[in-house]
Amino acid sequence: MGFIEEALMQTWKITFVDDHGVQSVEQFVCGERPSLEEAAHMIRAKLLPVAAELDLNDLEGRTAEPTVKSLKDQNSIQILDISPAA
Repeated sequence: MGFIEEALMQTWKITFVDDHGVQSVEQFVCGERPSLEEAAHMIRAKLLPVAAELDLNDLEGRTAEPTVKSLKDQNSIQILDISPAA
């Protein structure tokens, strides 16, 4: 059964500009194309594991895509593209 579930997963490339202005790419495995907010969660967990544990309740509900906003405003990280990995 695990083999079937793994077969449905796809690798996605998330291209972003990091806090030094350098364009980088990280790959993640997901069942379907992640939204911008989901991609922001994955990038934050990979690059900023301590910040990923913080609660964004003060932004949730008031701001569309709160993780995207906090990555850009607080960490100067901006997601440029989400595409299937070859």
